[in-house]
Amino acid sequence: MNISKYISEKISGVKSGSFTASVTKIAIISIAAGIAIMIVSFAILEGFRNEIRDKIFSFGAHLQVNKYDTNNSYEGAPISNAIGLSEADSIPGVKQIQAFARKTAIVKSEEEVLGVVLKGVGKDYDLSSMQKNLDDGKLLAYNDTASSKEVMLSRRVAEKLRLKVGDDAIFYFIQNPPRARKLKVSGIFNTGLEEFDEVFVIGDIKLIRELNNWPDSISGGMEIMITNFDQIDQVADRVFEKMNYDLQLEKITDRHAQLFDWLKLLRKNVIIFLVLIIFVATFNMVSTVFIMIIERINMIGVLKAVGATDAQIRKVFYFRGLNLTLKGMLWGNVVGLGFCALQYYFKFIPLDPENYYMDTVPISWNFGIIVVLNIITLGMTMLAILIPAAMVARIKPVKAIKFD
Repeated sequence: MNISKYISEKISGVKSGSFTASVTKIAIISIAAGIAIMIVSFAILEGFRNEIRDKIFSFGAHLQVNKYDTNNSYEGAPISNAIGLSEADSIPGVKQIQAFARKTAIVKSEEEVLGVVLKGVGKDYDLSSMQKNLDDGKLLAYNDTASSKEVMLSRRVAEKLRLKVGDDAIFYFIQNPPRARKLKVSGIFNTGLEEFDEVFVIGDIKLIRELNNWPDSISGGMEIMITNFDQIDQVADRVFEKMNYDLQLEKITDRHAQLFDWLKLLRKNVIIFLVLIIFVATFNMVSTVFIMIIERINMIGVLKAVGATDAQIRKVFYFRGLNLTLKGMLWGNVVGLGFCALQYYFKFIPLDPENYYMDTVPISWNFGIIVVLNIITLGMTMLAILIPAAMVARIKPVKAIKFD
């Protein structure tokens, strides 16, 4: 039998009204609150980052290949679909390559006029992320032969032009000579990101090819989806080595550097905040163990008098601190995960889309981070307990027995 663990279990039953009982409850509550806040904070942070990244990816893939030139317009120079990546499937990390093209236009409804950029995509283009942003209507419907006469507008553009799903609008394309097309609104999306919603309209790439007299083998550029966003730099290097020399490769983290830098800064601030929470929780545990040792001075003296070693007595308080920590962690996980589950399924906390780019607080389930948070908290509190437990060696049996 482990005598230290046995004594620790015996002294755990303190009176509910005693000072030690109150301090013990405070220690458990502080650890529980710390764990719950950390779980909720990381779940919201990861949810927020994932939501923003998905909205960005709905307008552009992780990597973009364009013609190498100094043209800063939205349209850019055309390129061949054969960009030197015919062996794309053999490039580790590449998920999909898809063509796109852009064309500036002036949209005229019955009441309003607005300048936009039509982004043309084909059947092979992954619009799954755009599906999440749909407020009304449906995604584009493609024809096997002719170009689709449908477009998807953002909520902002639709409101400015006073259009709704099913309405028609005249698109005047800026070229020589100018051309016009009557297109139908099939869907209305809303990402909340002004730089996209104020500018872009989604349509069929065949329409842009018809307007520019391009064959099917020509596009405005190629977008490359990768399997793991965290490896974007490594995959970009592999793609760059294989693509044609007259093309340029741009990462989405460079194209929208301000948004991604903002997300990095946000994560850094949250980590600093969580470090402070862990520090407070461990400090409370140190104070609690100190108080328990002071209240058990007589017991420590008796144990030393009957031959107990300093290591055995330290283990008594170490096991007691471990017990309190595990209780706090249990309640913290229950409260934190419970709150996240309620928000995930019922979305009871709203947000202002104008400021936060989404209408409810997002939750992302990353159980790896949750496990790491629990391990760090347990490790830090256990190390902190060693500080007050070290004072056991300085207690003299004769003085401790007489201590009152």
